[in-house]
Amino acid sequence: MVDTTGFRNAMALLGGAVSVIATDGAAGRFGFTASAVCSVTDQPPTLLVCMNRASTSNINFKSNGVLSVNVLTADHQAISGVFANREMNTEQRFACAQWLTLESGAPILQEALVSFDCRIAQAHEVGSHTIFYCEVLGICNGESQEGLVYFNRAYHRLGDASKAAS
Repeated sequence: MVDTTGFRNAMALLGGAVSVIATDGAAGRFGFTASAVCSVTDQPPTLLVCMNRASTSNINFKSNGVLSVNVLTADHQAISGVFANREMNTEQRFACAQWLTLESGAPILQEALVSFDCRIAQAHEVGSHTIFYCEVLGICNGESQEGLVYFNRAYHRLGDASKAAS
């Protein structure tokens, strides 16, 4: 059996893009920072988002039935910190940036690397987390070409590969 600490240490070496996941609707506006996001299929376009079941806003995401995945640029490390800060309330979190609304009504980060506007198609409970399967309704591409990743318990910038080759 693999122990929790060993598993977490190993997973720290699996780098991932940093995103802010946001929702809005009848249950209110909420958001959190996540690196557990990935593509499931392109027919229909579907993403997977993992959220801790102990989060106080977990029920609100389920109730709203929509969310956005806002992939952060290399310059958004502070926004990642704001949405990971449990001491800040929703209004304080969303005040740190400019937001748009697309088809679903979920908040879209105006300066994100890319944002996915989604409807939650399914949710499954696995251990400590809820896995949301999110049907992509729209995509909003940003202008930046530098992403933010989390690897080995630290933030790192990923630049445009075409610039590095020049």
